[in-house]
Amino acid sequence: MKIKKPTLSFWQIFNMNVGFLGIQFSFGLQQTAVNPIFSFLGASHEDLPLLNLAGPVTGLIIQPIIGAISDKTWSPRWGRRKPFFLIGALIGSLCLFAFPYSPSLWFAVGLLWILDVGNNMAMEPYRAFVGDKLPNKQLSFGYQMQSLFVGAGIVLANASIFIFQDQFGGVENVDETVKAIPKWLYYSFFIGAILSVATILWSVLKTPEIPPSVEELKAIEHHNKLSFIDRVKTPFKEIVSAIKDMPKFMWKLAGVYLFQWYALFIYWQFISPMFEECMGFNKSEALSQAAKMNTTYNISTIVFALALVPFALKWGGKKVYVLSLFLTGIAMLSIPNIQDPTLVILPMILFGIGWAAMMGIPYSMVSKIVPQERRGVYMGILNMMIVIPMGIQTLTFGPIVKNLLNNSAINAILLGGAFFIISGFLALRLKEPKSITE
Repeated sequence: MKIKKPTLSFWQIFNMNVGFLGIQFSFGLQQTAVNPIFSFLGASHEDLPLLNLAGPVTGLIIQPIIGAISDKTWSPRWGRRKPFFLIGALIGSLCLFAFPYSPSLWFAVGLLWILDVGNNMAMEPYRAFVGDKLPNKQLSFGYQMQSLFVGAGIVLANASIFIFQDQFGGVENVDETVKAIPKWLYYSFFIGAILSVATILWSVLKTPEIPPSVEELKAIEHHNKLSFIDRVKTPFKEIVSAIKDMPKFMWKLAGVYLFQWYALFIYWQFISPMFEECMGFNKSEALSQAAKMNTTYNISTIVFALALVPFALKWGGKKVYVLSLFLTGIAMLSIPNIQDPTLVILPMILFGIGWAAMMGIPYSMVSKIVPQERRGVYMGILNMMIVIPMGIQTLTFGPIVKNLLNNSAINAILLGGAFFIISGFLALRLKEPKSITE
């Protein structure tokens, strides 16, 4: 017997998603500041993809396992999903406090691995949490609200970078031979550490979880009676079983994600080096410019996140999603061809529309077609479709940049734009699924 979910108010959905602000502030720092930090500490262009291996590997391992474990968890006091994203936020907060003090490249790389474990522990139970709470008619709105907070968190992260650089950077680090993290960058990481915990606590305290159904409680009780070894095996069995039963829609979406997320990883790794190459900026100036770019596209995400809901309801999520991929591809292909540091920000409006759709629409479509009792594991599998392309990119793109793209960050960005266009054509093959829940 399925539990009838009540319709939630705007502010209830708002409070439920506030925690994404802190998670995405951390993610925004990873997008914009971590690769420049690696460069500050001596990494070369061809090193950057492999140094980012932490994200794909931890996402591939942590998210589906934590999602599966959360499906089999229930505490009347702590809930089902909340313990996981609260613990993840605490781990992430500690890493953000420590990151600016990295004395060497490999110390920073090690911290990135731990930070990604924390963020991944928080991420997928949180996405399942939203699906758990909302009736089908509000899923699009709920996930687009989540997309709004994704944009807001990354905006604050990037804005803090270029504001602190303008206020406190001065002429620091003009000497590119000095391998040190500039002091003005510390403040952004400290703010992220505070927001990571504070915003998650807001959602935890403001949003009660819906208790499992009688059938789900029986399954959870049966799981808890298993031996320790069998309980350890259960998440892995759940993942394998869920992949075997995975809807065809998700298999087709995996093809889209292969090119989409490969291209996004290229953008985050090479947008700052691109400004060094095409505009002659030093590393600090290039980091500041990249932060402005990322701030712009995430402001666009905030503006368009909820505006996309009526279009998705009227035309279908697929059409809006396809258009978003083409717009993002056009934006990336345009960036290297604009030499004015101000005008180059304009393509980011298109990029932001695309990011708003990518962060909401696929999750709402998938959430409608997977069983409630397996939502956590399927959200983890959906993330596997994100991190596998990222993993492929980290392992393959270094040699590609060095041997095929003339070690050029400009050529890397152009290739990313082409990959987005390919993902748009692949998305045309998607057939919007009918809901199997409620």
